Amino acid sequence: MTLDQLPIGREAVIQQVGGEGALRRHMLEMGLTPHTRVQVRKVAPMGDPIQLELRGYELTLRLEDARNITLEETK
Repeated sequence: MTLDQLPIGREAVIQQVGGEGALRRHMLEMGLTPHTRVQVRKVAPMGDPIQLELRGYELTLRLEDARNITLEETK
């Protein structure tokens, strides 16, 4: 599953951050690193962007970028 597919309110753990170059580096710098728990809090009215909660703060991410993040859903 990728981050853009995670339903609102569900929590998952980041397994892999894809992408290349500056985009991947920027996502890692924002705290989107493997083994981090992440939860989708809100989705914009038109579906993009999504608001995430991770590491005690909230982050907004475009769906296009969220597709590069592979997750393992928690139970």
